[in-house]
Amino acid sequence: MIDIGSNSVRLVVYDGAARLPAILFNEKVMAGLGRGLSATGAIERSSLGMARAALARFALLAREMQVGELRTVATAAVRDASNGAELIGAAEALGLHVELLTGEEEAMASGMGVLSGIPDADGIVGDLGGGSLELVRVVAGTVTDRVSFPLGVLRLAAIRAQGRGALDLTVARLIEEAGWRGRGVDLPFYLVGGSWRSLAKLDMHLSGYPLPVVHQYPLAIERIAELARAVGGISKAELKAIPDLSSARLPTLSDATVLLSAVVRSLGSNGTIVSAYGLREGLLFQRLTLEQRREDPLIAAARDEGRRLGRFPEHGDLLDAWIAPVFAVEAPGLARLRHAACLLADVGWRANPEFRAERGMEIGLHGNWVGIDATGRALVAQALHTSLGGAMVTPDPLARLAGPEALQRAKLWGLAMRLGQRLSGGVAAPLRRSRLTLQGNALLLELEPEDAALYGEAVEKRHKALASALGREARLRG
Repeated sequence: MIDIGSNSVRLVVYDGAARLPAILFNEKVMAGLGRGLSATGAIERSSLGMARAALARFALLAREMQVGELRTVATAAVRDASNGAELIGAAEALGLHVELLTGEEEAMASGMGVLSGIPDADGIVGDLGGGSLELVRVVAGTVTDRVSFPLGVLRLAAIRAQGRGALDLTVARLIEEAGWRGRGVDLPFYLVGGSWRSLAKLDMHLSGYPLPVVHQYPLAIERIAELARAVGGISKAELKAIPDLSSARLPTLSDATVLLSAVVRSLGSNGTIVSAYGLREGLLFQRLTLEQRREDPLIAAARDEGRRLGRFPEHGDLLDAWIAPVFAVEAPGLARLRHAACLLADVGWRANPEFRAERGMEIGLHGNWVGIDATGRALVAQALHTSLGGAMVTPDPLARLAGPEALQRAKLWGLAMRLGQRLSGGVAAPLRRSRLTLQGNALLLELEPEDAALYGEAVEKRHKALASALGREARLRG
């Protein structure tokens, strides 16, 4: 997909499962198409030149990569500029068919993108681009109301130049006129767009946040005002030294922060949550069947990863079903995380045996997962670390992301997964023919008579380890 945005022109090539495709290639050019739009109503010649060059490169790369379907979309700057048709013509001369999205279509796609990555999202999505700001109400897996405002990050400097408080007044007026004042009371505000992601990355750096994953990062309302003051006091050199903070976003970071303060104040939002998924992901999500949309993205991605990296494709789902009776009283949210861990239980087998536990933790903590917050990542990582030989140790930074009780639960998952894998050798049939349950004060393992030989020394050891951690006695029947 080629996305001709108001700030950047980007090529993203996807592959893999339809519900959560993997990114094979991602490149952007900060053409700044919306930079002079407020003053002149047209895209600057230098920006047009950068965009033309980017489109030519991207069209050629897509052909060389043999991309099966290349979709090209354009948003606010091209839509609003008096010379936007010139860029569309240049794209079409390269063989690209440009879809010029309306403000409503842009807002709808942004909302669907958030739902793709955070299926239970219930609040207001704010997608800040270079030329416009879209607000979208998402609830119960769908988009309801949406609206678009000419408040793109490249337009804000001109508004702020009108005087102190001019941006606050403009935002309040536009939101009031659109009937959106107070629409976010007691609801989170989901942040979409590179400028707001950069703000979150700055906060992660300043606060020493231990997880380098911006998706579903929470940013408290009171923290936004603190960041607005901090941005003004940090030199450009210091900002450029922050890892993974795009230098191209730095000139507009202050404007984006002030805008965020004004928007959440007018909406009455109770907090903010970053979404790494936005317009492009939403456009992909919209093309899925209803059944595909309803797939849990975490489980779908973990199953796909387990199939690619594991030895036996069906093992993860069977393993989860096998250990589930031991954890029957768990809430659905925890059971879902346990399922994801089981699907990933075999991902470390190719690693050096001395580093399998570390490999498992790395995949659980830093994998390309969505539909999971930092605490959930920590629990999956802990389960994998334990199951792959890390015992009951809690490696850093897991204890900074989840509480001790939750981590203890994840360690029990890991011990149970470790038992199931050793008993079965990673194949299906022994799991199907055996049962692991809690019976009174015992952890009961039931085997068919013909499978008695499976209960070797290593299996007995792991059976006893799990039973001891559960405060039970290990008991064998069969």
